[in-house]
Amino acid sequence: MTVVSRHYVLAAGGTGGHLIPAFALAVELLARGHHVALVTDERGATIPGKPEGLAAHVLPAGRIGGWNPLGWLKGIGAILEGRRMAKRLFESFEPSAVVGFGGYPALPALLAARSMGIPSVIHEQNAVLGRVNRFLARRVDAIATAYREVDRLDPALAGKVVLVGNPVRADVLTLREQPFPAFGPDGLLRVLVTGGSQGARVLSEVVPDGLAMLPPNLRTRLQVTQQCRPEDIEAVRARYAGHDIPAELGTYFEDMAVRLADAHLFIGRAGASTIAELTAVGRPAILVPLPIATDDHQAANCREIVTAGGARAIRQERFTAVELAKQIQAMAQHPETLATAAHAAWNCGYPHAARDLADLVEGFGGAPLMDVIRVGHEAEAAGAAQLATGAAT
Repeated sequence: MTVVSRHYVLAAGGTGGHLIPAFALAVELLARGHHVALVTDERGATIPGKPEGLAAHVLPAGRIGGWNPLGWLKGIGAILEGRRMAKRLFESFEPSAVVGFGGYPALPALLAARSMGIPSVIHEQNAVLGRVNRFLARRVDAIATAYREVDRLDPALAGKVVLVGNPVRADVLTLREQPFPAFGPDGLLRVLVTGGSQGARVLSEVVPDGLAMLPPNLRTRLQVTQQCRPEDIEAVRARYAGHDIPAELGTYFEDMAVRLADAHLFIGRAGASTIAELTAVGRPAILVPLPIATDDHQAANCREIVTAGGARAIRQERFTAVELAKQIQAMAQHPETLATAAHAAWNCGYPHAARDLADLVEGFGGAPLMDVIRVGHEAEAAGAAQLATGAAT
């Protein structure tokens, strides 16, 4: 048996939406014996969850937008400087491939890879191809997607596209084979509410009053966990107390996977990582897409799970307490309705996304061979050495 260890660079913007799948791929590649480095911005270098053994490199990452010529010049200058720094990194690290996850911090690394003839792959987490990935799509060797239908992806590039899904955290993925939590006509209805890492004010304003409008046979069985913005938490606490609804509130929950495992219903935004986790675990949801999301990509993210019957989407302009109560009642009035929606969400999941993305990346990483670990007979060792020598030349 011969195990070939190669070097790979992952480049991602400094938000959780870009970095969570990058971290998941890093874990998979590291487990396969490869060496992995991360290129990101200052936020990404310090975000929680970075796998042990993943070195992070901060490169300049200018943004290009608006109508300010000075801003354009500054942004282009930062991108070019980041590209120069990435090339120096690649000269010493010698990556077999570079994988981009979107966001402006990924752009210099992918441009450097193209200029040096290094194979490159981009992964799009959303159902709309992001700006940086749109710019790079014609310049890379493969485009990995999280959805079957991706808006703003040129059909002429279909030959490059590989559907892999959106990798999720390992602690969430372990919940996939666990059954949907028991929910009977007299049991608790556990509702999990989040609005991203900082919560969402509209959820804080609407959800408590919407839950209070439920009929008594549902309202008296509620057990709520809600993530709130720090400046909103006391007002939300007062709302729940006024409605006599038990609720655990926090600005951040480290054990989100445990809370998701117990939840019967999720209420929140429709970010790529949120959808990936809901479908990986199989949890019914009421989704409120962020209206200011670029290209309205959160609304696009909802399409597949809503069409399948695993979730309901409410645009923010229609997200009122009355509408929320109506949708919750339609989903939770009968136990079998929630269970059916949970199964529909589960069927939309891509549990092998990290594995499949790693397989794709390895397919573009045939040379150079960085390090060969030889196990077994002398003939196998000699063959591995010959392979390494041939690839190096």
